[in-house]
Amino acid sequence: MSLSFSPAPSPIVARLRAAGCVFAEDEARLLVSAARTPAELDDMVDRRARGLPLEHVLGWAEFCGLRLAVDPGVFVPRPRSEFLVRQAAALARPGAVVVDLCCGSGALGAALAAAVGPVELHAVDVDPAAVRCARRNLAATGGRVVGGRAMGGGVYEGDLYEALPADLRGRVDVLLASPPYVPTGAIGLLPPEARVHEPQVALDGGADGLDIVRRVVDEAAAWLAPGGHLLVETSEGQARATTDAVSRAGLTARLTYDEELDATTVIGTRPSPAG
Repeated sequence: MSLSFSPAPSPIVARLRAAGCVFAEDEARLLVSAARTPAELDDMVDRRARGLPLEHVLGWAEFCGLRLAVDPGVFVPRPRSEFLVRQAAALARPGAVVVDLCCGSGALGAALAAAVGPVELHAVDVDPAAVRCARRNLAATGGRVVGGRAMGGGVYEGDLYEALPADLRGRVDVLLASPPYVPTGAIGLLPPEARVHEPQVALDGGADGLDIVRRVVDEAAAWLAPGGHLLVETSEGQARATTDAVSRAGLTARLTYDEELDATTVIGTRPSPAG
């Protein structure tokens, strides 16, 4: 429900600009449209001005044309990850078995299901808050989640592959992963929105940023079906190391990059048996 009155946006814009919000006008419009009362609007603007991510203040993020719930303390899906979804959609088909590792809010899986059609979608995260949020988002995909047996349509809490049903081994058609890949020493350089308000476990990728990436890649072949695909998001500076890791894991690797989004995805394909 939107406000029934029309407050002048300039004071709100001024508060947001003073707090360092680069897109103050756009954010002001979103906050005004989301607030139900003047008091709620004031509270929302105050929280945003204090550095909370806009998505946490609104309670949702727009991703691949979807409006997805993002609870406080849950990693906010980045626009660059839309590139990974587009790459996956070109490889997937209706009925595919899809796994979203390090799923956060469930944005990647939800967006892929919306683009492709009904899929058997399984998602995993180690953070209980992210799992709760992902269950809500994936349950809201309009029946596109099929075959999951955990509450919320196949969203599991645990450490990467350990959380998945064992009978998925060798059956996964598309394996998505946007793992933490920020080097530990660079965490302090992140904007406060991420550094303070998002979970460290969703950001910190170890000394070179690739600790979790390597774990995802090393075990992927055992879970992929013949001809199945791993898509892992990384940075441009880590692209070569990630591609090399994918090749060492026995997958056919290729690197894709989108300049506009500054998005890098490495795709690994499990070879099909000859003949």
